[in-house]
Amino acid sequence: MDKLKLTELDRSTLQFKVTTKLRDLILRGEFKMGDRLMQEEWAAKLGVSRMPLREALKQLEVEGLVRMEPRRGAIVTPISIDDIEEIYQLRAMLEGEAAVKALPFIDEEDIRDLEELYEQMIQLDHSETDMEKYMKMNADFHQIIIEACPWRRIKGYIDTLWKGIPPYTPSVLVDHLAESHKEHSLMVKYVKENDHIKLRDVIETHILRTKDNLIKMIEMSGRQ
Repeated sequence: MDKLKLTELDRSTLQFKVTTKLRDLILRGEFKMGDRLMQEEWAAKLGVSRMPLREALKQLEVEGLVRMEPRRGAIVTPISIDDIEEIYQLRAMLEGEAAVKALPFIDEEDIRDLEELYEQMIQLDHSETDMEKYMKMNADFHQIIIEACPWRRIKGYIDTLWKGIPPYTPSVLVDHLAESHKEHSLMVKYVKENDHIKLRDVIETHILRTKDNLIKMIEMSGRQ
């Protein structure tokens, strides 16, 4: 149990770290469908008060990883391989198309922001603090391209898909960051070259590769 406990050093961003810890355990198959996450039990296991745990469970409910039920509390609803296939296939199609439509509207300031975020991301290490920064930068990077798209409906669909686990996959797929860095670099390159075909291709490849790696992780955990 002690190995689960969060250190005092972690307290500044405690809710985030509690959420990350529980999300990681769920995605790695440490719980079965229908398991209850007892607040008092898990607060003790993680060495935190019940307040950050309650907030973490609210976030995991938004992501579809738990379901809050009256008198029963948080019920684990692990995301399935079919869920991942659906979410990431849709993301690949929609974000690839959004990038094509966005390209004529991406200006020099957007390009500078993409370059700056890319440079900051590649300088981060794999520590928990840096991974927290990376997840925010990664989301901001993709959002710059999506936001330039003039089609408001496609942006709404993408936003709905992003409300689940996609922003947090770097925390569970940390070993694949080198590939992500390479793909982010190519995205910047193709935006600058105004090459909508290659930009669409690398965005789709980036999202579908993440999907494949996430599915492999789940299969290795023995959960389908």
